[in-house]
Amino acid sequence: MDAFFASIEQQRHPELRGRPVVVGGRGDPRARGVVSAASYEARRYGIRSAMPLKEAYRRCPHAVFLPVDFETYEKVSQRVMEILRDFTPLVEPVGLDEAFLDVTGLGDPVEMGKKIKKRIREELGLTASVGIATNKLLAKIASDMEKPDGLTIIRDEDLERKVFPLPVARLVGVGRKTEERLRDLGIRTIGDLAGAPLRTLTGVFGRARGRALKMHALGIDNTPVITHWEPRSMGREMTFERDRREREVLLITLKTLLLDVVKRLKEEGYMGRTVTVKVRYSNFYTTTRSTTLEEATRDFEYLWQAASALLERFDLTRPVRLIGVRVSKLQRG
Repeated sequence: MDAFFASIEQQRHPELRGRPVVVGGRGDPRARGVVSAASYEARRYGIRSAMPLKEAYRRCPHAVFLPVDFETYEKVSQRVMEILRDFTPLVEPVGLDEAFLDVTGLGDPVEMGKKIKKRIREELGLTASVGIATNKLLAKIASDMEKPDGLTIIRDEDLERKVFPLPVARLVGVGRKTEERLRDLGIRTIGDLAGAPLRTLTGVFGRARGRALKMHALGIDNTPVITHWEPRSMGREMTFERDRREREVLLITLKTLLLDVVKRLKEEGYMGRTVTVKVRYSNFYTTTRSTTLEEATRDFEYLWQAASALLERFDLTRPVRLIGVRVSKLQRG
């Protein structure tokens, strides 16, 4: 989906169409928080996801800043996924705004891509960009090549012409740190990486990681479309509007977050054994404390006893910027 959160806001508020829209936090650019989505009009000012809201405001003070409305975005996402499953049952959602579809043997994928885009536009008033290739890796790259409202196909014979000139960061799994280490090796494009000696890559990144980077640069990806998987953990965290050091505020916030986690555990039918509390101080130093219970549970009081005890193990005399809680080692029950 194209600029999903921001596009939904522009669709339900027609007066925002054509204007720079930034969705993030509580919608206050003077408060702490990061950009969750930016319309294409806002992106012209260099505004990107995960950018601090204050920086986005500095770059475009006349943008419209809106709070995140996850409930609405989730409902629209469910409708998008329903449309996709009308074309194939093999759908792997990736977050709220993206999915892989396996359409092998189901006809012309280009025509199918056009039909998907048409239904999303007619039924939801939104645009989607479709990428088509023989594997998930290349399909993902293709989907980003002609945004917004694009439809791109990468055939195996197109690899050298379409993919090799792209920055290496366009590969899934190549983050900022990996990109920096590759740049130190003189590797800036996917083509550079494809031509790099395997021995060099494994020497820097290790055997498995180095080989995976090489394979991906060559357009090789054998991972299947996974239609269902069990979550490893469930958690919530919150960044305070201003640093807090009041023990009572931290306890109340942690309890509220844990209540949300327990609600989700009950709704989805899971219990967990490990409780983790996360604290980020005002200097951005982040640390966690964990404990594993004797048996899995979704009982709030049992989990709260563990979480509140963990909080006492932090230095609460220091100002706290963020607090979070997570329940893991999940099992059905």
